[in-house]
Amino acid sequence: MPTVYLALGTNLGDRLANLRAARNALAPDVRVLAGSPVYETPPWGYADQPVFLNQVVRAETGLGPGALLTYLKKLETELGRTASFRYGPRRIDLDILFYDDLALETPALVIPHPRLHERAFVLVPLSDLAPDFRHPVLKKTVRELLKDVDTTGITRFSV
Repeated sequence: MPTVYLALGTNLGDRLANLRAARNALAPDVRVLAGSPVYETPPWGYADQPVFLNQVVRAETGLGPGALLTYLKKLETELGRTASFRYGPRRIDLDILFYDDLALETPALVIPHPRLHERAFVLVPLSDLAPDFRHPVLKKTVRELLKDVDTTGITRFSV
């Protein structure tokens, strides 16, 4: 079964409960194998909004990449995500970071996530789970990618 890394993020409502609900909602089609610590992170892309809680999970799924994306978007809606502006506040955000070592680019989906290497809020928790995982396109490990981003303001969240 393919191994996937998924990013979970939230900055509205009870953020910790949102992350827990998202992890729980992944089953049965996505089986979580491990989760990173939770991090509080400053907003990215649009600064005038509440701070986020972010986490990365390693999971297995029998869903193909497109079906996984559809499944995650459905879960986001069920968990209370509503339409907003790009990079705006959200109750939950679920993103596919890696799907095994697949490199895929379609109009609807790009894997690995196209901005993963720019986002400390993803790389910090990802490095807790898979520091030596090699980005299939950039050919750098997660640890190497993390060295190239600013981690200012990212703190481990006490749960």
